[in-house]
Amino acid sequence: MRKKECQSAGRKAILFVAGNGLKNMVDIWRQSARFAAFIMKSGTINTVLAFVLAAVVLAGVLFVLQTIFREREFRSLQIQILERNNNLNRAGALLGEAEQYSTNHPDIKPILRPFEAKPTTH
Repeated sequence: MRKKECQSAGRKAILFVAGNGLKNMVDIWRQSARFAAFIMKSGTINTVLAFVLAAVVLAGVLFVLQTIFREREFRSLQIQILERNNNLNRAGALLGEAEQYSTNHPDIKPILRPFEAKPTTH
């Protein structure tokens, strides 16, 4: 990169031009990329950019915290679902054993009648 000084609108600017003057830096329009040094000397632009940067960082931190809390909640809900599925499986196994027992002992059939599987209707 070559450094070039020029006057622009009454301001002295330092421009950086890439290549040997014949080739341009790669960009969408194939134009020379120039960066003026006086742009970053403006206090208002620096202040605005600093506030924008702070807002983006704060938003990032909030999103990370939100993700962490939701992940913890998701894990606790997953544990509860697993416990309830295990209880449901145990209850199903107990009902199967009770139905098997009722084949030899028909006197418990009235107790099992509310738990009989009902045919599904579509």
